[in-house]
Amino acid sequence: MSYSGPFPIFDGHNDVLMRLFNKHVRNAERLFIEGEDVGQLDLPRAQMGGFCGGFFAIFCPSDERDDIDSLMDGEAYDIELPDPLPQENALQIALSMAATLLRIERSSNGSFKVCRTAQDIRNCLKTNTLAAIFHIEGAEAIDRNFNSLEVLYESGLRSLGPVWSRPNIFGHGVPFSYPRSPDTGPGLTDLGKELVKICNQKNILVDLSHLNENGFWDVTRLSDAPLIATHSNAHVICPHSRNLTDKQLDAIRDTSGMVGVNFATILLRNDTPGNQSTGLDEILRHVDYLIDKLGIEGVGFGSDFDGARVPEEIGDVAGLITLRQAMKSRGYDDDTMKKLCFENWINVLERTWGS
Repeated sequence: MSYSGPFPIFDGHNDVLMRLFNKHVRNAERLFIEGEDVGQLDLPRAQMGGFCGGFFAIFCPSDERDDIDSLMDGEAYDIELPDPLPQENALQIALSMAATLLRIERSSNGSFKVCRTAQDIRNCLKTNTLAAIFHIEGAEAIDRNFNSLEVLYESGLRSLGPVWSRPNIFGHGVPFSYPRSPDTGPGLTDLGKELVKICNQKNILVDLSHLNENGFWDVTRLSDAPLIATHSNAHVICPHSRNLTDKQLDAIRDTSGMVGVNFATILLRNDTPGNQSTGLDEILRHVDYLIDKLGIEGVGFGSDFDGARVPEEIGDVAGLITLRQAMKSRGYDDDTMKKLCFENWINVLERTWGS
């Protein structure tokens, strides 16, 4: 079954490659292509839900990493993060996930493409091909001499977050804390600043999600590209340390940048964070606020599918149909729907990568 509606959704973040990696099975690409009854994202359900593509993240989990979501059910928390991950270990994990991404493309009979330009994504929309961006969340796999960055770039890498929440040689992430400001410690290291400059030179998107506030401001001083947070929400609505303050949103607006609204329930509401009965009105509350702060061209979606608990009304990628219905019920017109669902992402990527 293929989605035939007018507003396909291009998405700022998913962790399906990590989910497939954690299965420790050969031919994991088949599970994505053929579909399975676990997780939140695979090709058949993407087609049902009108998911036309997005950022496919490579995230290297620590051996001792717990299910962080399960630790964020209280009214307040401050979670201790795993230790830094050695570069050699991270590179092996990253290569495995990158290989899965490329095998999905090769085995999909033309229904999945790793995109390197904005025009690639536009072409995928015309041909009903799922458009994937090769993204790294946390640059542990990058060595001090940036040799692995060169190789990964040639393999299709076009988006990179210098840190996940744990520290690495490039900087310090924001911890999982609630309620708390994102101003939680030092920002980018000298190597991290060099990484941002190299990404600018190569037109690699620098993702601000997971950076703490000092790291955020380091990027603003260094980067000549639009400021982009692929999967973050508004701190004034939900005071989680992972969310963005009004001052940060102002800086993103001033560069014609963008924020992808995260579906993770822990980042949506300030009364019962983590509650999966969270309604879709909470997602749209963040959308409306971000439109007010950034303008209609500065907002999209960054679901965090397969990386977070999302509202039960969505459930998985097939549930994006329900999200569109909620948007319609809220009064969004067709032009607004088109921009929020896919046009804004493609346009900001063109401003970042060039045509």
